[in-house]
Amino acid sequence: MRGRLSFVVPAALLCLWGSTADAQIYAKKQADGTLVLSDRPLGPGTQTYAVPGSNTIRTTVPMVAGKASRYDDLIEQHAAAHNLRPELVRAVIHVESAFNPRARSNKGAMGLMQLMEGTASDLGVQNAYDPAQNIAGGVAYLRKLLDRFGGDEELALAAYNAGPGAVEKYGSAVPPYRETRDYIQKVKARTEVSAAPKNVIYKIIEIVDGRPVPRYSNVKPTGGQQYEVVKRPTLTASALP
Repeated sequence: MRGRLSFVVPAALLCLWGSTADAQIYAKKQADGTLVLSDRPLGPGTQTYAVPGSNTIRTTVPMVAGKASRYDDLIEQHAAAHNLRPELVRAVIHVESAFNPRARSNKGAMGLMQLMEGTASDLGVQNAYDPAQNIAGGVAYLRKLLDRFGGDEELALAAYNAGPGAVEKYGSAVPPYRETRDYIQKVKARTEVSAAPKNVIYKIIEIVDGRPVPRYSNVKPTGGQQYEVVKRPTLTASALP
């Protein structure tokens, strides 16, 4: 989901940083006592800490892989329950939080799958920092987005990052946001991402001036609309003009 990622860590860790640096870490304690760290200022009350030699520090795949294995059972369980590829769920968690269950963005997205407070509440997630609840909610939300956008994983990922309204604003296409497009590419670097099946379209009946008028779309209808699935026939050589 959108927002620059920061991490919730014990205040004692701040002693690891010195007074001169190539980069800055910004820290702010929230009303509930949670400490939020970011690479950008967090508003009034932010404290700044230098990070010596930050340009020489790199994260590594083994570090993330070690964290990832802790959640394999939860990912497999909830992916199967919602008919999702576990590889897609793992890729989303990797990009969203690098498998840090205490991750928090500066916009308030929380936990492994970076759920916003409102989204978490709608999904019945009471503690977004609990890995089991977070993965259950995040996978359910990803499933809803896939259903909303006709099984198109790329559009579902765009909606997960920028919101479904942004995708629909641009005609059920990936919004022209650099952050969202970078996000999709990062997920694609970790798993194959498929588009909606091209041989399926949806027939929706709308009432116009009291008369039923059929409308066709390759995006699954939402909002309780009645529809039927129409499979586009496969042309054979003899059927071609």
